Order: sequence, then structure tokens, then C-alpha cells
Amino acid sequence: MKLALVAALSVSIAACGFQLRGSSNLPFQTIYVPGSSGGVALDLKRAIESSSKTRVVDSPKNAQAVFELTEAKQEKDILSLTGAGRVREYRLRYVVRYRVHDQKGRDLVPSTTLKQVRDVTFNDSAVLAKEAEDQLLYRDMQTDMVQQILRQLAAAKAQ
Repeated sequence: MKLALVAALSVSIAACGFQLRGSSNLPFQTIYVPGSSGGVALDLKRAIESSSKTRVVDSPKNAQAVFELTEAKQEKDILSLTGAGRVREYRLRYVVRYRVHDQKGRDLVPSTTLKQVRDVTFNDSAVLAKEAEDQLLYRDMQTDMVQQILRQLAAAKAQ
């Protein structure tokens, strides 16, 4: 009975087209990603090196593609207040703007803006815990953005 159940599940998963993500196939062999102090650029470097055959090089002169991060900012806005005028909810925003071009300046990925938004509740009695939660949410948004950038790089047309 268990064998029949496993076989039926295997067939249904195979029939739906499911497959593991695997490595990204980027349309260029080398890419230059400036910045190593952290943030989106560092995570992108690590993701490219670990999930594709593309090499990250140290100079734009040696790269087929150049990743240019033009903006990366985190914002925190008040979303709602209590009846006493205290903050009840915040809206966290993470905005990244970038473009990818070749050595001649031709766009492989034109200027693109990615936005992530998360709403989070606030409690005066747990300020430190809420700050830690904010940082975790920003980190999660950054990870999501790196994955989106990788998918857009994979869809780029090398010239």
C-alpha cells in the first residue's frame, strides 16, 4: 500500500512539471559587481558564485557585464496609530535600483527598480524585540531582491 502511494505521488509530481531550481544560466561568463561591504551587492556576488557558472571578476575591464547598483535604501513609515497617539504599525520598505551593461555601455538589463514592502506591528513593551524583527524582515526582503535580480540576469540578452 505504501509503495503504491509513493508511486502515485511521484507520478503526480512529475506530471505537474516540478523540478528543483538548480543553477542559474546567466548569458555571460564574467560579471563585475562593485561593493563588498555588505547589502545587496555582496549577497548578489555570493549568489552568482554559488548558483551559476558565471565568474565574478574584480575589474569592470575584465567583465562581459557590469552590475551597477544606483540606489539601495530602507525606509520605515508609520502605518497606524492607537487612540492614545502611539504607533501601532509600521510599514517597512526596501528599494533597490540597478542596471546591467556591457563594456560598451549598452544595457543588458535597463534601469530597474525593485520594491519590497512589509507591514509590522509595534509594541512599546517589546522595543528591542521589534527592532530585531525589523532587521530580520529587511534581511528577508534583501534575499528576495537578490533572487529577483538573478532571475532578471538570467533573462538578459548578451550582446
